[in-house]
Amino acid sequence: MSHVKAEIATQPECWRQAAKLASAPGLPTTGERVAVVGCGTSWFMAKAYAALREKAGQGETDAFQASDFPLDRRYDRLVAITRSGTTTEVLDVMRAFGETAPVTVLTADRAQPAAQIATNAVVLDFADERSVVQTRFATSVLALLRAALGEDLEDAATDAEVAVRMPLPVHPALFDQITFLGRGWTVGLAEEAALKCRETAGFWTESYPAMDYRHGPISIAGPRRVVWAFGDVPDGLTEEVEATGAAFLHSRHHGGYASLGSWVGGREPLDPMADLILAQRVAVLLATTQGLDPDNPRNLTRSVVLK
Repeated sequence: MSHVKAEIATQPECWRQAAKLASAPGLPTTGERVAVVGCGTSWFMAKAYAALREKAGQGETDAFQASDFPLDRRYDRLVAITRSGTTTEVLDVMRAFGETAPVTVLTADRAQPAAQIATNAVVLDFADERSVVQTRFATSVLALLRAALGEDLEDAATDAEVAVRMPLPVHPALFDQITFLGRGWTVGLAEEAALKCRETAGFWTESYPAMDYRHGPISIAGPRRVVWAFGDVPDGLTEEVEATGAAFLHSRHHGGYASLGSWVGGREPLDPMADLILAQRVAVLLATTQGLDPDNPRNLTRSVVLK
C-alpha cells in the first residue's frame, strides 16, 4: 500500500485529535484582524478557514499565498500553515510580519525553522506524512481551525469514517476530465481537490466558485466529463450541467451519491471535508491506474526551499 493511501485512511482519528488542540495558545481570538498564509494546499486550507471565520462573525480574515503577502497591510495576527516548516516563502513572511505583530504557525515538525520563528507554534506531528502529497495534515489543520471556531467536529469525523471505506462515485475508466466547484468556504476545498488530481496523477482538473461556473467554464462540460460540487449547489446548476452530457456529482444529488444518507445515520450530505477524502482517493486511483507513484509525483518535492 502506498503511504498516501494509508494516510488518507487515518483522517477520521487525526481530525478528532486535532480538534483537541482548539484551545492551543496563539490561535486567533474573536475580534482580531487576521491574515492566514500558506503555499499550495496550505493556501487552500487558509482560504477555507478565512471564509468560515468571517461567516462565524469572529473578525476580518484574509488568506494569501505567501509569495503575494501584502506586508504593508496591518493585521493583529498572522497564522502561517506549513507542514514541513521549511517553505521559503512562508518563512520570509513570518520573519517580516513578526517584527510588528504575533505570528502563529501550524506545522508538523517542531524542530524546523517555522516553529522557531513563530510567537506560538501549534504542532500536529500526529498528522505528518511520508508522502510528498498532502492529505491528512491539511485536513487536520482545517479540523483544528474549525474546532477553534466552536464547531463540533465529531459529525465530520464520523462522515470521514464513511468516506475512507465507501465505493468511489467515479472511476478513471469512465471519464476524461473533472471540474470541482465550491461555495463560500468550500471553494478552497474544490481547489484542493483539483490540485490533488493534478499533482498526484497529472490529470486535467479545474476548480471554480459554483456561482461563477456558468460564466464561461461550463463551456467545457460534456460527455465523459465530471462536475463535482462541494457544499451547497446553486439552484438550477445540476440540470444545466446534466444537459451538457457531463456527470454531476454531489453527495445529496440523485444522480451522484445521495444514498450516502443511509451510511451516516440519515444525515446528508457528507461534511465537505469528508467529501474531499473521496476526491483524494480518486486522485490516488487516477495515479495508480496510469502506473504512477502517488507518493512521489513528478517534479515535486516535500517542501519548496528556494536558494
